[in-house]
Amino acid sequence: MNEPSRWAAVNRTTDAKGYAAHFAALEARGVDIHGEATLVAALVPPGAAVLDAGCGTGRVAIRLAELGYRCVGVDNDAAMLSEARAASDQVTWRLADLLDIDRIAESFDLAIAAGNVIPLLAPGTEPAVVAGLADRLLPDGLLLAGFGLDAIHLPIAAAPFGLAEYDEWCAAAGLELVDRFSTWDRARYDGGPYAVTIHRRLT
Repeated sequence: MNEPSRWAAVNRTTDAKGYAAHFAALEARGVDIHGEATLVAALVPPGAAVLDAGCGTGRVAIRLAELGYRCVGVDNDAAMLSEARAASDQVTWRLADLLDIDRIAESFDLAIAAGNVIPLLAPGTEPAVVAGLADRLLPDGLLLAGFGLDAIHLPIAAAPFGLAEYDEWCAAAGLELVDRFSTWDRARYDGGPYAVTIHRRLT
């Protein structure tokens, strides 16, 4: 039997409606909650096909659709995806595990895994998920991932892997490192506890 994802443990206390409401409240107070979408927009032009892997309640994909991107949002949490579907019909929503991403026929200019998606996968599945995301990219397509590297920046007790391991999985999947930042607004990475990384699929 497959080991459950780390997200499954976190999700025991996560309320999908409350999660969506939290970000809505931040936005209402004038907080910029769209750093991920802004970075995507700096990397690929409007009209590009974007895969939001582990999309949750759809915040990133919905914003990108508003900016003119063709978005598919994938998540295996039915409650989270229900909130996403209720919020927007401009995104194609798919209920699926990221291990089964090969069942999605589309190819993408960019795939984004925000919100600690990679560290919250089931232990041992990370290389396969990274490889699956890479396979969904067009030649020269980009994989953009942001995640914490310590307990303060993760909803779990400790980081399950480091950047060296993540880069190894990407390399094995045919991806090359393009750039790395410490925030979604592209502050240079300085070895800190959070990283936003861009890899490109080799042609």
